[in-house]
Amino acid sequence: MASQKDSTTIDRLDECAQAINVAKIRADFPILGTAHRGKPLVYLDNAATSQTPRQVVDSIQDYYYTKNANVHRGVHHLSQVATDVYESSRNKIAQFIGAHVGCEIIFTKGTTEAINLVAQTYGRKHIGKGDEILVSHMEHHSNIVPWQMLCEETGGTLKVVPIDDHGDMIMEEFDTLLSERTKLVSIVHVSNALGTVNPVEEIIEKAHALGVPVLLDGAQSAAHMPVDVKALDVDFYACSAHKMYGPTGMGILYGKATLLEEMPPFHGGGDMILSVTFEKTVFNTLPYKFEAGTPHIAGVVALGATVDYLNTIGMDKIAAYEAALLDYGTQALQQVEGVKLIGTAKNKAGVLSFTMESAHPHDIGQILDDHGVAIRTGHHCAQPVMQHFGVAATARASLAMYNTREEIDALIVALEDVNKVFA
Repeated sequence: MASQKDSTTIDRLDECAQAINVAKIRADFPILGTAHRGKPLVYLDNAATSQTPRQVVDSIQDYYYTKNANVHRGVHHLSQVATDVYESSRNKIAQFIGAHVGCEIIFTKGTTEAINLVAQTYGRKHIGKGDEILVSHMEHHSNIVPWQMLCEETGGTLKVVPIDDHGDMIMEEFDTLLSERTKLVSIVHVSNALGTVNPVEEIIEKAHALGVPVLLDGAQSAAHMPVDVKALDVDFYACSAHKMYGPTGMGILYGKATLLEEMPPFHGGGDMILSVTFEKTVFNTLPYKFEAGTPHIAGVVALGATVDYLNTIGMDKIAAYEAALLDYGTQALQQVEGVKLIGTAKNKAGVLSFTMESAHPHDIGQILDDHGVAIRTGHHCAQPVMQHFGVAATARASLAMYNTREEIDALIVALEDVNKVFA
């Protein structure tokens, strides 16, 4: 019988589930009604890629069937229609994350390209020999490697804020490392490997006190909580559509207009120019100087539809439901023999990383797959995190708004089978 604490958790979870109508949401995702190995699919790999609702898929079909044309360049009707829906999506995502104006939104292939854009434009211009870039020990490789490459090129130095054994950034160390030599702070908003939600308000305030700009890797935050870049006063924010129920190969970089204006273009080509001669090129205005060539128009349209879909549900409600689901999942995992949670920060979102005494994470993943339960195993493109915790890999169940208490229960049943197989 469940304890009183467990009963309270369940009651809160059920109340939050009714508030967002999880059953209705699940009906929008046809893949969630499929089976794997004769068992209902339980998809718990959302930190890697979330599933896509039919409304977003329909928007792609509608674009190709009724609006397909290149944008910004044509005077004919279809080109104007395509341009309108393309720019409408830009304005939608700007409003979704609280940007001042649409021109502060740059369309990219995803978070990785967005971070590389900042590294190769802002970074090259402002990072020199002896300058420092500050990251944390919990970063995804996409927020480490571009800065390493930049430092090798410019003579800059990458400084790393350590984390404790709960997976929290040690803010006293951040205070020590942040100095007049720091030229940029680039920090993950929510850790993909641990689920830690970093104190970004405090980080930004402290960095700005020294005149240091801040980039937030929002790959794991955009779909799980309200984000307001204006209220945060963050300088750059990057996220990926495929982690927020949208299409693959699509993402955005938000940047303050004052910073974007002074940054050189990332790619050269069509649409990012005002005029070209063999003697001189005049670059286009924001945001177009960063969007060379024919863009992923269908992806942009679909991202606009994704934002519409999330807005109909409400990010506050989504965050509340996922927090309740995370609490339930945490309690359930702690009752499985031999399970050790990796990442126990006080403020977490959507990630349950763990190891088991009886089996290697890859074996865990295989047994769970036999049960129709999809999780991620490995280092999660966060090898420094694994090194900190002294493990080669973890098993990671990552949550989304369409996951349910029953799916957590299915995960637990599968993990108990892991113990039986490898006991």
